[in-house]
Amino acid sequence: MLPRRKNRVAHPPPSCPLSQCLNIIGGAWTPNIIWYLSQHPRRFSELKADIPGISAKVLSARLKKLEADGVVVREVLPTSPPSVEYSLSILGLELKPAIEAIVAVGHRLKELEPAHATLAGKPLSRQATRHISGQ
Repeated sequence: MLPRRKNRVAHPPPSCPLSQCLNIIGGAWTPNIIWYLSQHPRRFSELKADIPGISAKVLSARLKKLEADGVVVREVLPTSPPSVEYSLSILGLELKPAIEAIVAVGHRLKELEPAHATLAGKPLSRQATRHISGQ
């Protein structure tokens, strides 16, 4: 049996900024909501249509949490019937580069998928990987 090694990395501070940020953007569907609000305000029904697969209950809960966290601004419009628009706050706009960086990494990961493809749970040979990637 191998001996357990000691952790030599310092513990994060009690209120770690990374943890605080991930608590906001780490929920299911939350990055999608921030992404769609990053260009312009959206109504609830527009967001629901933008994000296929999200239920009205979950979208409502995520918007309420984002509003409570100061990321989203909810504005009731003086129309008949009344309607509500959601937009990113100044804090929410600061999250935009982080979401864009995640998207960029996601694109790079998609490009690497053929190289990491597996067949029956075993990595493909170099020759098969080259064939899939067109090299």
